[in-house]
Amino acid sequence: MVLAPGTVFLLVAVFIGIILLAVLFTFVPVALWISAMAAGVRVSIFTLIGMRLRRVIPSRVINPLIKAHKAGLSLTTNQLESHYLAGGNVDRVVNALIAAQRANIELSFERTAAIDLAGRDVLEAVQMSVNPKVIETPFIAGVAMDGIEVKAKARITVRANIERLVGGAGEETVVARVGEGIVSTIGSSSNHKKVLENPDMISQTVLNKGLDAGTAFEILSIDIADVDIGKNIGAILQTDQAEADKKIAQAKAEERRAMAVAQEQEMRARVEEMRAKVVEAEAEVPLAMAEALKSGNIGVMDYMNIQNISADTEMRGSIGNISKDDNTKK
Repeated sequence: MVLAPGTVFLLVAVFIGIILLAVLFTFVPVALWISAMAAGVRVSIFTLIGMRLRRVIPSRVINPLIKAHKAGLSLTTNQLESHYLAGGNVDRVVNALIAAQRANIELSFERTAAIDLAGRDVLEAVQMSVNPKVIETPFIAGVAMDGIEVKAKARITVRANIERLVGGAGEETVVARVGEGIVSTIGSSSNHKKVLENPDMISQTVLNKGLDAGTAFEILSIDIADVDIGKNIGAILQTDQAEADKKIAQAKAEERRAMAVAQEQEMRARVEEMRAKVVEAEAEVPLAMAEALKSGNIGVMDYMNIQNISADTEMRGSIGNISKDDNTKK
């Protein structure tokens, strides 16, 4: 069947029209524009096309804008779109503003956007301002003055401080400061029994130090959940000190013994040296006697007298040794 030229042209025109409509509805969010108009949010179709050109997903801006309009918030598309382009979460910011309005908390869009861009969960912060959060610390150990270790676990009730969310310290800082306060309070106690009898002394002392300064939270209360006794650190330290003193004393005794052995060996070496010199001197006596006889310095009778005296001395020494042996046997 051969179609007339007018019919072919009409079919082609219809086909091209369908394609153009498909492209138009794909590029231009007409359904979103209709939803906005039905919700009372006045936004032009050209604004939505501009969002497409600026690579902004229109639904990420228009849907939160509809939500804010229904909640009675006066926000503009420029505000939400600029926050989206800055990398923020538009939906979370609008939810936080609605929650703050319901809780009668003064919170502007600029501050909310700044908190969101700072990486804080602004919606959680607003919720925490209404419903305080409880942070439970692990067991924190401190040593009282009597040397007994005391372990305490605390529950910190905090409320978000909207004014200090940007630049304020987080939960880790609060827990660290409370831990430091617990350790110092236990350490200043003269006796561990006082801590066990009155654990609220820790919470009162720590709470009065103003530990929430410079943080993004306001500490409402610090409650001691559990107190336990640890090791006797004082006794352990004394035992370690005694063991160290013992090792030092042993080392000094060993040093003195080594010095005594060295001195004894030195004295023996000196005695042997003196004996060697005596033997050497005794070996020179006969030579000197012979030289004296040869040179006429002594006579034969003098030499005989010297021999007699030497023999007499040896005899007396022998007798003395015999007497000592007899006495020893008796």
